[in-house]
Amino acid sequence: MQFITLKGAKVPALGLGTYPMSGASGQRAIAEAIGVGYRHIDTAQMYGNEADVGAAIKASRVDRAEIFVTTKIDNSNHSAAAVKRSTTESLSKLGTDYIDLLLIHWPVRQVPLDETLDAMLALKAAGKVRHLGVSNFNVKLLAEVAKKYGADLVCNQVEYHPFLSQRPVLGELARQGMMLTAYCPVAHGKVAKEPVIVAIAKRLGKTPAQVTLRWLIEQKNVAAIPKASSRAHLEENFAIFDFELSDADRKAIHALGGPAGRIVNPPAGWSPGWDRD
Repeated sequence: MQFITLKGAKVPALGLGTYPMSGASGQRAIAEAIGVGYRHIDTAQMYGNEADVGAAIKASRVDRAEIFVTTKIDNSNHSAAAVKRSTTESLSKLGTDYIDLLLIHWPVRQVPLDETLDAMLALKAAGKVRHLGVSNFNVKLLAEVAKKYGADLVCNQVEYHPFLSQRPVLGELARQGMMLTAYCPVAHGKVAKEPVIVAIAKRLGKTPAQVTLRWLIEQKNVAAIPKASSRAHLEENFAIFDFELSDADRKAIHALGGPAGRIVNPPAGWSPGWDRD
């Protein structure tokens, strides 16, 4: 496994996205992922599966300290009281004494950012959360919180794959010493039909998904959290640590990206106003 180390955090560069895994089948898939070797599990209050993630970790019999668990605060839980209450509920559902990384899932306008982040800092001070971050933040929002909270924020989780450039966000995160966690990293399977990626995969004896995930984690301070539920796909996504891309490969994949490749674009009120590259 490859790790990203910054601001006291040591984050496995490859993790498992768990939306929409739930119930017995979700628990089996998550436990199987841990058996394959995954040590970074991503969930959220919004997903409704934190209890399933907790049950899977327990069923895996892997020591809790070896697994990096991320969860996210729901849009309805941004007030100080709701942050405290909902995080306590998340801890109970996950069956753990601490969360490795707590994120704001989406920026909202109804509650001041300072109120939410101050409450998160209090949870960190109490030992209930190890590290803090945000998700779906654009450059403007990242810059807004930088002066007061920059030293405490570790991560911004955003959609990132070959068809969506995140150059502005990556630049701002580099300035703040933060990492990017890429969700939808294989663009819901679209990479499997992209000729540039298919050609690279054939030459390397890898799959397009493996090439794409490798492209992501070869970037400085970038992690990826692909979702997979079958053992075959779990093993495929995990087998990306035995090869490297060439400079030409990386350049060709980067050239595919642009602002038009976005997949996740919720209704007005959720989107922060996406950056244009």
